[in-house]
Amino acid sequence: MQAFRLDPTVMADWQIAEAAETAMKPIARLAAELGLEEADLIPMGRQLAKIDQGRVMARVGGQAPGKLVDVTALTPTPLGEGKTTTTLGLIQGLGRRGRRVVGAIRQPSGGPTFNIKGSAAGGGLAQCLPMAEFSMGLTGDIDRIANAHNLGMVALTARLQHERNYDDAALAARGLRRLDMDPERVQWSWVMDFCAQSLRSIRMGRGGRMDGYEMDSGFAITVSSELMAILAVAEDLADMRRRIGRIVVGCSRSGAPITTADLEVDGAMAAWMAATIHPTLMQTLEGQPVLVHAGPFANIAIGQSSVIADRMGTRLADYHVTESGFGADIGYEKFWNLKCRYSGLRPAAVVIVATVRALKMHGGGPAVKPGLKLDEAYRREHLGLVEAGCENLIAHIEIVRRSGVRPVVCLNHFATDTDAETALVRRVAEAHGALFASSRHWLEGGEGAIELAAAVEAACEAPGEFRFLYSLDLPLEQRIERIARDVYGAADVSYSETAARKLRLLQDDAASLGLGICMVKTHLSLSHDPEKKGRPRGWVLPIRDVLVYRGAGLIVPVAGDIKLMPGTGSDPAFRRIDIDVETGRIRGLF
Repeated sequence: MQAFRLDPTVMADWQIAEAAETAMKPIARLAAELGLEEADLIPMGRQLAKIDQGRVMARVGGQAPGKLVDVTALTPTPLGEGKTTTTLGLIQGLGRRGRRVVGAIRQPSGGPTFNIKGSAAGGGLAQCLPMAEFSMGLTGDIDRIANAHNLGMVALTARLQHERNYDDAALAARGLRRLDMDPERVQWSWVMDFCAQSLRSIRMGRGGRMDGYEMDSGFAITVSSELMAILAVAEDLADMRRRIGRIVVGCSRSGAPITTADLEVDGAMAAWMAATIHPTLMQTLEGQPVLVHAGPFANIAIGQSSVIADRMGTRLADYHVTESGFGADIGYEKFWNLKCRYSGLRPAAVVIVATVRALKMHGGGPAVKPGLKLDEAYRREHLGLVEAGCENLIAHIEIVRRSGVRPVVCLNHFATDTDAETALVRRVAEAHGALFASSRHWLEGGEGAIELAAAVEAACEAPGEFRFLYSLDLPLEQRIERIARDVYGAADVSYSETAARKLRLLQDDAASLGLGICMVKTHLSLSHDPEKKGRPRGWVLPIRDVLVYRGAGLIVPVAGDIKLMPGTGSDPAFRRIDIDVETGRIRGLF
């Protein structure tokens, strides 16, 4: 694909994407350059295709993997620091250096796309195309997850109603056995892919005996569903099918777990999910291949591009750049201790995305609020704030180094950054054992990311000795406390009565099933409190609840007051999104 002479300082992302799409590589050509055959593609319109996972991995799965590069970040501002943009810029930069490269990013949720944060297609001259399709449903994976999840809830609530209305003989006549589910111990709720705070807690089933079972329930955002976690960690369709049947939706009155298989809905849920097993093939603005698979929100979910995409990408290219959600404390920690166990892959390099804006905020700068104008402190040089904020960056460098990998700090360059501020960040990063690169991919595309690409290649030449933070035979509480102390920097961990009781009951399962720890914690602080910026010290991590994702193989401790359903802000993106009725093109995405 040609290099576009477009100016992101005066053009919106959707305008750049629209212009670039006129010169996109045909999907068959893109696939052929990746070494795929025509029969490997499942066409999904003019510009998109899924890749037949089983067919491709049967052919290339035995090959030695290329170098795996993970992209994470420091603790972000609420605006985000351009991690996906940097991921795409790095892919383009490696392409400019003549490297055979493929990327893996996560499908964006409709929640942030239509809320404050906007699309996750990258930005400026480092984007994933076609942008509108990427941002608005893509090939339907998230919709399929929502339908499969809600079908499970339909089965659960219908069973509660029927067991209330019929005796054992009447149930048997209908081919059912009594599960005796405890309505007070239902673990699942409904999902939808928008930020809808008014649906977090609901009372459903109101009416007569034929109107359902009256009980408390609620909604979470779709990407937090256990089904999304299963898609992220599954090896293939057969593995996904097995995992769906192990999902625990609640307990009987005697305390026995009740699964989707007990409800006899697991097969239908798997049928809804079947097409999601195949990654979607897209491309950067400069024509490098990108696999899109699984979803975001590492604060309330696993938040990783899929094991399938990483295994496929590392077999199809010399460099495979994958993405972890939010900062190294949650996104990279889950990549490190969960995803790498599932995939069997080890990172050769890890990129920590930083911005001067985020460093100033962590250094004591004024609050950064979505929808509000940035304070003047963020538009002029302020070395004191940057230096103080580097404590947060140092914490993330230490997290990555604890895994045995040497990180590359990428300063995602903004127009307001000064040479002195950049030099200061470089000195701090290098003094703490990281490589450093300043990257201008947003403004210049792959050409602006050549320094970053060179630093990543250098890191890959000396990848270090990768090691996990904990072994799976360590008791659950000790694993949680190791994450809290060694990754977040907590002084201690406290447990609610509910959380402590659940951990005691789960210990045997965790040991026998090899369940991993998938923490739920705010992404806006190293701590559980989004107001604590920088590098908080002397604090205690409160675990208020523990969820069980037995299908995904995860124990999910919930820290602080974080919600599984985000809220929509007062100035959401949907106010600016529309359609051109003459051309059918989407306008206003960013």
